[in-house]
Amino acid sequence: MAFLTPSSILSEIVSVNYLLIPVINRFGIKLGLGDKSVKTISEEYNQNIDFFLTILNTYLNEDYFPEKKLKEFEIDLVTDYLKRTDMYYIHGQITNIEKHLNALIATSDPNNKQLELIRKLFIRFKEALIHRINNGLLDDDTSQALLLDLKNILIKHISGSFNENLCYAVVFSVDSLLNDLTKHNRIREKILKPMIAELAEAGIDDWQSLIGKPKSHQLSDESHTISPRELEVLKLIALGLLNKEIADRLNISLNTVLSHRKNITAKLGIKTVSGLIFYCISHGYISADEIEL
Repeated sequence: MAFLTPSSILSEIVSVNYLLIPVINRFGIKLGLGDKSVKTISEEYNQNIDFFLTILNTYLNEDYFPEKKLKEFEIDLVTDYLKRTDMYYIHGQITNIEKHLNALIATSDPNNKQLELIRKLFIRFKEALIHRINNGLLDDDTSQALLLDLKNILIKHISGSFNENLCYAVVFSVDSLLNDLTKHNRIREKILKPMIAELAEAGIDDWQSLIGKPKSHQLSDESHTISPRELEVLKLIALGLLNKEIADRLNISLNTVLSHRKNITAKLGIKTVSGLIFYCISHGYISADEIEL
């Protein structure tokens, strides 16, 4: 693994690792880096160089996660970075995906009903992520699951006439956000949660304000089609029935329902109910009138 050091020339690293651009921006650092070292830039922008380097090296090296070192930093340093990241998601990456998606819909066949369903799935993701950010939720991964489903649907299940170049742009922007969320959530899970636990033990209960809003996935083979029984289960899931209700309706055991759900998810590459609803509607298994996405 290649690591940045205080003497590393930041512009040289960024030029071959462009995904670092929004990361350094979260520290208030803008492009126009010149030939300055990480140490010089950290001093100019009044940043904690150890924390700055730790975050950058985490992004550069997928297998590198200095959990022990990160826990040595003050909690406000970690939470401030997380808040800035959250705001970048809302005002940067979500806006970028939405722009590409709107352009895709506007330049594609207006009769392609799948695109409107995809828009609704994106809105569901956007609302879930903003809710998570605004409420400081640490355990809710609904938003990330919805985003992964959006990516898989575009790659595996979209059909009809549509603008392929803009579809690629949506996929790339979604994938960029998914990668960033994965790294971001590691810090939340392994650093922020233990810090919050320590605060709670110390009798500090107002931790919510600290994390509130500020002042490669391998897809299953398409040939693995779902069975007739799995299709029955899938349609009932999309119509809103609970597992026990599905078991009673089909006269099968609860464990069998759970097994079918697991197989459906593996075969379609779709994890959320919203994604499964989209799949059923777009394939004509249920009508849009039967349920609202």
